Amino acid sequence: MNKVPADLYLDLLKKALTFTLWPEPPVPIETFNYRTNPMLRWSVSTVAGLLQRKHLHIGRQRVVTAEERQEGRIWPGYAHTMIGLKRLDNIQSCVETVLREGVEGDLIETGVWRGGSGILMRGVLAAHGVEDRTVYLADSFEGLPKADPQKYPADSGDEHHTEVYLAVSQEEVEDNFRKYGLLDDRVAFLKGWFKDTLPEAPIRKLSILRLDGDMYGSTMDVLGNLYSKLSPGGFCIIDDYALPGCKAAVDDFRRDERIDAELKTVDWTGRFWRKP
Repeated sequence: MNKVPADLYLDLLKKALTFTLWPEPPVPIETFNYRTNPMLRWSVSTVAGLLQRKHLHIGRQRVVTAEERQEGRIWPGYAHTMIGLKRLDNIQSCVETVLREGVEGDLIETGVWRGGSGILMRGVLAAHGVEDRTVYLADSFEGLPKADPQKYPADSGDEHHTEVYLAVSQEEVEDNFRKYGLLDDRVAFLKGWFKDTLPEAPIRKLSILRLDGDMYGSTMDVLGNLYSKLSPGGFCIIDDYALPGCKAAVDDFRRDERIDAELKTVDWTGRFWRKP
């Protein structure tokens, strides 16, 4: 099947964002060192520091299957997204649908990690010559918040805040956008915890609302503040439905707001629905 240049560009963009074009590199031993006990952590840090002075490192080889790439089942080394090709395809399809059908509103991702999903959103707009919509990126850029089990019992015991790997600075995300030639005034950053930034966010209408906050509280903060701004015909995309806290928040919100739009499956954890 012949593809137009826009399709070829977006296919290549998705493959680059997921690092599908190259073998997965070895994981340096220091990457997840923060998870180990203090004595081992000190030993690994010392050895890694000495090796780095010689431009060397010890790595653990990883074998990643095509299915794992499709499904987004790994925490990657170099990729700018961990969501997998199926969820990227879903983003592209949703964005192109709202453009084709004239659904009003900007686009937002809440919880952006290295920025890959937002880069694709901006890439789709660029591929179709759209310059009157903004891609918003909401994140603390410091990782996830500590659970508040008194307010959100479903988050009791959640340890996402300890995952240093998930903390990516705004500067790094901006640099990733810049690498693809997609950092411009159509990309806006909302830095801080969702509960603080989203109530006052300068957003009037949304056509795409994509949530990647992992936890019950984070998911509720987004839905409670932004779902009312999603235009009819717009898409609400959930990245973390396989996680108990996120699933509970989505189910509770849909029940409380009497949302009966079909919750469709993207892959093992991705879900989405279209606002009536």
